[in-house]
Amino acid sequence: MSNAEYNVLFLGGGNCARSIMAEAILNRDGRGAFRAYSAGLHANAGLDQNAVDLLKKMHFDVDSMQPKEWSELAGETGQAFDFVFTVCEEAIMLPQSMWKGQPIFAHWGVPDPARVEGNEAQVRLAYADAFRMLSNRIGIFVNLPLRSLDLLTMQRKLDQIGGAKAAAVVAA
Repeated sequence: MSNAEYNVLFLGGGNCARSIMAEAILNRDGRGAFRAYSAGLHANAGLDQNAVDLLKKMHFDVDSMQPKEWSELAGETGQAFDFVFTVCEEAIMLPQSMWKGQPIFAHWGVPDPARVEGNEAQVRLAYADAFRMLSNRIGIFVNLPLRSLDLLTMQRKLDQIGGAKAAAVVAA
């Protein structure tokens, strides 16, 4: 891994909430070292409004973001990736061989806030929790000494990050 900037893909189900949040967070927190992308198994027609509202309140630029099908980024003509993170269980099923660049894979499952039923406060809390989980994991990720880690150690650390309930993962 000798790239000046690492390309990272976040894969979700509809690419309208969790993977979009992850893309926005990494593009801001990892600016200069990482370039984030997101896609979904079955891309929704538009972004999830609750996710958009949360990101805008936190001063993320979401105006140019839109859901994308995974196939737009896959294959030999697709983007080369260094890392691919799945944020939903369904996305794990995509064959790893379809991604250009021989990326390192990890599952960073996050409960889908769009499936939460309840009053407005409960729904907003679910989105805030998903955002917090992603932000914590991405914060740990961007601070890993990637260039000095061997592949086995890097894979172990990425898997640990995905299993983190909070910021309980040791970063180095």
